[in-house]
Amino acid sequence: MAKLGFLMAGACALVLAQASLAAPADQKANEAAFDAGVSSQDQMDWLKTMSSAPNHVGSPHDKANAEFILAKFKEWGWDAKIETFQVLYPTPISTTVEMVAPEKIVLGGQEPAVPGDDTSTNLAGALPPYVAFQGDGDVTGDLVYVNYGLPDDYKALERRGIDVKGKIVIARYGAGWRGLKPKLAQEHGAIGCIIYSDPQQDGYGDGDVYPKGGARPDFGVQRGSVADMTVYPGDPLTPGVGATADAKRLDRKDAVTILKIPVLPMSYGDASKLLSRLGGPLVAGGAQGGLPIAYHTGGDGKVQVHLAVKSEWSLKTVYDVIATLKGSQYPDQWVVRGNHHDGWVFGASDPLSGNVAMLSEAKALGGLWKQGWRPKRTIVYASWDAEEPMLLGSTEWAETHAAELKAKAVIYINTDGNGRGFLGAEGSHDFQHLVNSVAADVTDPQTGVSVAERSRAGVRVRAYDKIGQVSEAALAAAEKGGDLPIGALGSGSDYSAYLQHLGLPALNIGFGGEDESGGVYHSVYDSYHHFTTFDDPGLKYGAALSKTVGRLVLRVADSDTPPQRFGDFADTVSTYLTEVKKLAEDRRTEDRKREKLLTDKAFLLASDPTKPVAPVGAEAKTPHVELAALEDAVDHLKAAAAAYDSAYADKGGKLDQARRVKLNAQLRDIDQLLLDERGLPGRPWYKHMIYAPGRFTGYGAKTLPGVREAIEERRFDDANVYAGRTAKVLDAYAARLEAAKATIEGK
Repeated sequence: MAKLGFLMAGACALVLAQASLAAPADQKANEAAFDAGVSSQDQMDWLKTMSSAPNHVGSPHDKANAEFILAKFKEWGWDAKIETFQVLYPTPISTTVEMVAPEKIVLGGQEPAVPGDDTSTNLAGALPPYVAFQGDGDVTGDLVYVNYGLPDDYKALERRGIDVKGKIVIARYGAGWRGLKPKLAQEHGAIGCIIYSDPQQDGYGDGDVYPKGGARPDFGVQRGSVADMTVYPGDPLTPGVGATADAKRLDRKDAVTILKIPVLPMSYGDASKLLSRLGGPLVAGGAQGGLPIAYHTGGDGKVQVHLAVKSEWSLKTVYDVIATLKGSQYPDQWVVRGNHHDGWVFGASDPLSGNVAMLSEAKALGGLWKQGWRPKRTIVYASWDAEEPMLLGSTEWAETHAAELKAKAVIYINTDGNGRGFLGAEGSHDFQHLVNSVAADVTDPQTGVSVAERSRAGVRVRAYDKIGQVSEAALAAAEKGGDLPIGALGSGSDYSAYLQHLGLPALNIGFGGEDESGGVYHSVYDSYHHFTTFDDPGLKYGAALSKTVGRLVLRVADSDTPPQRFGDFADTVSTYLTEVKKLAEDRRTEDRKREKLLTDKAFLLASDPTKPVAPVGAEAKTPHVELAALEDAVDHLKAAAAAYDSAYADKGGKLDQARRVKLNAQLRDIDQLLLDERGLPGRPWYKHMIYAPGRFTGYGAKTLPGVREAIEERRFDDANVYAGRTAKVLDAYAARLEAAKATIEGK
């Protein structure tokens, strides 16, 4: 049956090819022909080749993969080239982590081979477990367990009289982005940091471990970057400008995103040897992990650790592959689509599963091109290098081409790793309806229903089973068969520069939820064997991703006017404002309760005298933030968006060419109006007033970030200032929609 289905698809493509030479094919026919060019077997073959050797930045295989991708684009008829950048990227010369008291135990080192995983024996060119952009050093000190190593964890330690100054901390992965853990340790005076994978979240607490299952084994280590991306991503030495060969660079000591203390990652097998020997108080219940021990805070001098890292800090060449199909009607309007190709080791899931899906799209689009189809808008495909160290390749290309992108780009569409399961989508909410429309037209490979229908079923069942958090809006949409809301974008992949620095609308797309790639994330075992066994056997969801993103690209590229629905954006922003108002009110309630507890000396009375815990510290009271202008701006936005959407639905298909050109010009850069060039407090690189990565979440998004984070962090003057600045960008956006509506109506 599989062969019959393939032959039928091939025959359909041939008929459409002949028809397209005679007359323009309609959108559905183009998409059917596109689907016929997508092959899971292609993806299997490419994935095996590209994940066959270590693929970190600066490795021979990373460059070979870029050249392989370039050759494929050219083979398929794309105008393709490699653009190079010179970025700072440290690689470890030596790493040492050992317990020196109460006994000496050498820890760390390369991960061992696993039977059945062929590439796990191919480690001659691999780097040892490490994190990029830590600060080299050689330190010995008392060990303190800091749970997740986030602000509340340090407050809890302080209440128990434990100070990490002059000590080495050990934090577990989870709850916040990796780089925040050593950053906060450094800010609290620690001299070194270890980050380990706790089995509660990342090991046998999540499933059978590799190779029996896909979860992380006790010797698996999560690598990663700890550059302070919440300040800016990209090359630490060239903030805001492309890292070209002749770029002006900071001195490394002046690069604020590079940490000052040595940091290493660790397996939970090694971590257990340290944690099981710690003294000091027992941790509170929420800080107890999944190892079969009672967790203690340490800090009493019982466990001493020696930690040392020495790196080679030269500039490395990164290889971005850029391929173009020129638009026939609007060549200076670009649909940009990207996925990175570098990994920490083999990178089969992260990122190559997404990269081979992108290659399938490129092959299918190239097939349409050879049949005579021409997109109305120019399509730009990019295979980024050096994403893993901190979005280096994509950020440097964006900063180098910033003026051109702001003048031409219509949207940036991103993928990263892919897996088996449900469609996930995040991004600019004016494209939310487009994502849902596409999801309704792609078939889920496991169930045979549409991707949209399966997603709605998943939302309903998760809500019923109380699995995770399901918003009321998502559940209502799922029950009514309507559009599911998409998420907001924070950071952690290559969309960041395009959305949050340049103000381009962006989408991030991928399947997952039923794969087990998290169990080998950033380890040696993110391999072809693991991926094809536990994550997406047969790469059926790789093909589904290609068909999903390919439709997004085709529909934006070939539309008369890009398919945006602004009411979705307005409603989403209104929801964000409601959340911020509730946040402020909840904080005022919490402030009153805390003040009463302190007045009543309740903390002292409730503390176990044998295990004393000090009261919480006093905090500034949360005032009423000046939100009136922001509330008025959201009302303005909702009215303007509703009026525009109604006018376009009524008359948008009947516009003459002059009005169409004017309308497209008005809308092409509308999302850039959401930027404030002064940026967010303390991090001016991030200019978007609606979406940003959180200062204490990293990957996770903060919406209305200037206001929300100021309230959370009790910077109340900033909250008032950014409420006003956010109101101004929303008013400008609404005014542009009003002008666009007037164009539709011929006024």
